[in-house]
Amino acid sequence: ANNPDCPLMPDFKNDKKECFHPENFDGTFRGAVSLRQALGQSINIPAVKVLYLARLSDVVKRANEFGLKTLTSPNLYGLSLVLGGGAVRLSDLVGAYSALAKEGVRYEQDMVLEIRDSEGNILELNTPKGTRVVAEQYARIINNILSDIDIRRGLFQNSLHLTTFQGHDVALKTGTSDDYRDAWAIGYT
Repeated sequence: ANNPDCPLMPDFKNDKKECFHPENFDGTFRGAVSLRQALGQSINIPAVKVLYLARLSDVVKRANEFGLKTLTSPNLYGLSLVLGGGAVRLSDLVGAYSALAKEGVRYEQDMVLEIRDSEGNILELNTPKGTRVVAEQYARIINNILSDIDIRRGLFQNSLHLTTFQGHDVALKTGTSDDYRDAWAIGYT
């Protein structure tokens, strides 16, 4: 239940330990940053503020459209959802990012696309069926941000070279669980 002494919107000056206090990964509060910088560098405080403005229930609904089916109880996560407060399966997360790679069209994952016999006859053919989950121009904006090496530099610093591949635009997003037990980096072209 919500504590009446804790504001609904996180108050970063509120020092009550029982209240939600999001912090950036490095413990540094940067002040105003662009959404591009916030997303590209996985800065937590702007993510919490954007989730608050976008409405948790709407974000969870959109996440489900992207295939993150384990996110079913918005009230359970609160604003910590963007900080890893909701469990997702890696295969679902890969599917969600693949919708961005396909410019907003999500495909159900199929393990077998085609089965042929020894003579080359097709015995089974699975034709992927796509569903548009976000407008193409918005997927392109996200892809552009996540592919921006200069923005990424602030997050990866000395390991930046591990995130770049000659001749390929690679989109990359990091994520951690709320207790830092899990740390993932998802990349796609």
